Amino acid sequence: MASDDLHWFLTLAELERVGAAAERLHLTQPTLSRMLARLERRLGVLLFDRHGKRLTLNEFGRVYYEHARRAQAELDAAAGELADLANPAGGVVRLAFQHSLGARVVPELIAGFRRLSGRITFTLNQDAADVVTAAVLDGTADLGLVSPRPSAAGVGWRPLLRQRLALAVPPDHRLATRRQVRLAEVADAEFIAMHPGFGMRRVLDELCAAADFRPRIGFECSNLDTIAGLVAVGLGVSILPLEYPPMGGPQPDPALIPLADPEPMREVGLVWSTAATPSEAVRRFRDFTFDWARVRPGIE
Repeated sequence: MASDDLHWFLTLAELERVGAAAERLHLTQPTLSRMLARLERRLGVLLFDRHGKRLTLNEFGRVYYEHARRAQAELDAAAGELADLANPAGGVVRLAFQHSLGARVVPELIAGFRRLSGRITFTLNQDAADVVTAAVLDGTADLGLVSPRPSAAGVGWRPLLRQRLALAVPPDHRLATRRQVRLAEVADAEFIAMHPGFGMRRVLDELCAAADFRPRIGFECSNLDTIAGLVAVGLGVSILPLEYPPMGGPQPDPALIPLADPEPMREVGLVWSTAATPSEAVRRFRDFTFDWARVRPGIE
């Protein structure tokens, strides 16, 4: 595949609509359709199934998409290395992280690093822990911040901090004034949880398993602020970091009660691909995070 085909093909594959892809690429729909037809003729196979105005990758398209995505990641990495060679003080770090780390941990890290390396820039992406790890492994992210430690092969890991966990309950809940609580005391409650694949969902499932019950999930979402809001209005209970910041809205915040269960913590760490050769900018930021973790309090 020619390098100039990569961007439009990946855009079309991800949006699955010629009109939306053409608009993003600043092309006309007929032009993009002709480009796709030309590519499919060259390959000798159709890459998409057509459903009216919508396209979906077929078996051939999925194989091609994975190779195209890796090729784009390699070209992006090459461009970054060239930029580092031409300008050693600059460079780009592609950092992926879980949503729950975006309010405090990521800003603190980047602010500290930029005071030392102001010309290095960042591309930031938030997603579930599994998606962050996959992005690091396939080369679309240089580094990731996740919790808990991923089990995937080929991932380097360095723990940075540990966060105390608490049971989040509505402010008028029967347990709201307790100094600590065991998770088994709410085994019959309805839980509000992150979607499967998110780090906090794995933490919740593991804590409930250790407490010998399976949580009854009433709501699933992808944002801890949403969980806090749903708990606050009485729709269920959940697990949140004990130092979770107040929402600052008109409604009261949920009550956070420290868990008395064994190891009520989540460990946050940095991940990278052990097979990738990091750029100078990525190496410098990775080294900075290690130093940052050594000098800051280990538990928050």
